[in-house]
Amino acid sequence: MVYNYAMKKSLKGYVCNAGDGLHVEVNATEEDATRISAYILQHAPPLAKIVAANLQQITYTPYQNFSIKESSNNGVANLPLTPDYALCNDCRNEIHNNFNPRYRYPFTTCTQCGPRFSVIQAMPYDRPNTAMSAFNMCSDCEKEYNNNSDRRYFSQTNSCRQCGVVLSAYETQSKKLEEGNTEVLLLITNLLQQGKILAVKGIGGYLLICDAANREAIELLRRRKHRPHKPFAIMCKDETQVKSIAYCNEAELQMLKSAVTPIVLLKAKEESTAFIAAAQVAPNLSSIGIMLPYAPLFEIVLNDFGKPIVATSANISNAPIIYKDDEALENLFSIADVVITHNREIVTPQDDSVIRFSQRHQQQIIIRRGRGLSPSCFDIPMLASKSILAAGALMKSSFTVFHQNNIYVSQYLGSTESYDAQQTYEKTYQHYQSILQIKPEVVLADKHPDYFATQFAKEISLLNNAHLYQVQHHKAHFAGVLAENNLLGKNKKVLGVIWDGTGLGDDDNIWGGEFFLYTNNTMQRCYYFDYFPGLLGDKMAREPRVAALSICNDVMSSDDFLKHKFTSDEWSLYTKILAQDNLLQTSSCGRIFDAVASLLGLCDKQSYEGEAALLLENIAQEYFLENGYAFAESYFVDGAHYYRLPTATLCTGIIRDIAKGKPIPFIAAKFHYSLIHCIKIIVGNIGVNSIAFSGGVFQNAVLVDLVKEHLVHKFELYFHKQLSPNDENISLGQLAYYSYGVDGIQTEEMKNNEKIIMDINKELIQSF
Repeated sequence: MVYNYAMKKSLKGYVCNAGDGLHVEVNATEEDATRISAYILQHAPPLAKIVAANLQQITYTPYQNFSIKESSNNGVANLPLTPDYALCNDCRNEIHNNFNPRYRYPFTTCTQCGPRFSVIQAMPYDRPNTAMSAFNMCSDCEKEYNNNSDRRYFSQTNSCRQCGVVLSAYETQSKKLEEGNTEVLLLITNLLQQGKILAVKGIGGYLLICDAANREAIELLRRRKHRPHKPFAIMCKDETQVKSIAYCNEAELQMLKSAVTPIVLLKAKEESTAFIAAAQVAPNLSSIGIMLPYAPLFEIVLNDFGKPIVATSANISNAPIIYKDDEALENLFSIADVVITHNREIVTPQDDSVIRFSQRHQQQIIIRRGRGLSPSCFDIPMLASKSILAAGALMKSSFTVFHQNNIYVSQYLGSTESYDAQQTYEKTYQHYQSILQIKPEVVLADKHPDYFATQFAKEISLLNNAHLYQVQHHKAHFAGVLAENNLLGKNKKVLGVIWDGTGLGDDDNIWGGEFFLYTNNTMQRCYYFDYFPGLLGDKMAREPRVAALSICNDVMSSDDFLKHKFTSDEWSLYTKILAQDNLLQTSSCGRIFDAVASLLGLCDKQSYEGEAALLLENIAQEYFLENGYAFAESYFVDGAHYYRLPTATLCTGIIRDIAKGKPIPFIAAKFHYSLIHCIKIIVGNIGVNSIAFSGGVFQNAVLVDLVKEHLVHKFELYFHKQLSPNDENISLGQLAYYSYGVDGIQTEEMKNNEKIIMDINKELIQSF
């Protein structure tokens, strides 16, 4: 764009990519230079991200013409990293046009689409610094690359059938079944029609695919993947196919068709069973995750096959997505009948992004921030000048790097409980470190000593002689949503409603149902759900019946509702443990959802994280869609001056309603509204006008709709915008908390820093 404009205006100078962005130098008066700069900013390509623009006068150099200089790298990258972009319409038309040289070429790209972050090895973003360096352009591609009127002008991923990427199919780790794009594409269609399960190399990793209408194939995939109930996403070939399966409003449709092309959770139509095996795709749920083809390979496959396919991340037993070819060939034949790969390297893995919109108020909720959304530019002011690493949390992990006034939040990195996930986390950080040449001067971590991210942060701080600070989990959540809404450092009182499953509190109990008041740059824990025993550790998170037993321990008549859920030995053991005085306590809102789901008979043992809460939300959603959101029945008492919110009172009311024979959807709806009612009570008690929401519980679209339905007319409401409310936002929150010196962290923690470093040294010495 810059070169074409310069040619049109007969400018003299040059343009080039550099480690800190685009550089344009022209011979011009100050007035002309201002006009040139304004034009460039106003007519930037659609995918360009402009975070800053500087115009300055420099020493005069008499240029004879205008040229594109070879990219320079001064050794330091200082610009936003570019995410992978979905197939654009121009490229889509080409691969379906049998007169076009790229007809059915499954790796067609241009400057407006294709892989970026997943293929970048170093900055600046030029072909020699990407996985495409292994492919030499043919003469036709070179002509496009050097033609300033072509949309592939300087397209770093440019390739075609003559010089590009080639598909291969394997039936065993060492036995190649087929090779060549034409042959493998035909094979994929034939195998899908036969009901086979395929592992296919996508943009950020391998996907497992099969016919979404084939019940037997999906059930086999579930057995092989050891995933009995967790919903699968499906991929549809176009908008028409999506609308035959699910309800899709304009906001959802635009998101599906955007350059991100995420998985969008949509409400399934009853008639969807004519097109897909809905009960096998998303058991017991009324919503289905749907995406459109984001890569030309899948565009061709969906067009050939003609029907929706199941498309889920290829991994083993909750490990990270597999993206390396040797690992795919070694591990995926336990799930897939055939592995489809190609010879372009995936440098950095990413899962598909997942987004949903609340049904009534269309509030966007990011569930997982991956391909297309990350890495992204965060235009959030920070009061820091040093290079900082914020290591994040344990579940749904991410890290954040602050470097040369840029904020880089990593992609979703999953749960770092497994060794494979820890390796992925570490390798991803090393990749960022290599690209950006980071040497952290400050390292931030969660307060939980056993989190992998905390231990990693300690190692990095020691290696770099950096100051280490630890930020309480829920305060990081609160700081994250405040930062996204530019509320930190402002003279405004904000109530933070921070609800999730777990996080070590300042009192060494497990928090999760928290209310904080932010005022005068401090966070005060002003209310929380009443503590209940954290019975049996992680087992309580996996088995909602255990959460119900713990919360209802002192609730009269609860035994009648719970005893049948346990064996006699379990009941005897667990009740004895509950009688002990030294049990760890928790205020976890996530476990409250689990307990209610168990009481209502929805789920006693979870086969995947969040299953109980999803089922509870699902049944409440059915009630509200049928009866409306003007609901006013609560398990809490109007005008009550609670110090702690009584979880026992909540469960007592639910048990009474069950005993009265109230419908389960009604009780589920009443529970959801009761949570909104308790927010109303607390807001009335402390007197604030602004409320911010964070924590994994606010992935619940029913809860978000109720918040907006009942609170938006009286209060300013703040939600996450670019990040998920779950623990993906913790790392940004840690950075924001430190940057703004909330609760005096930079002075308070400095006193402890020498002790922490000494402790790390002791740990390292002991490890040897």
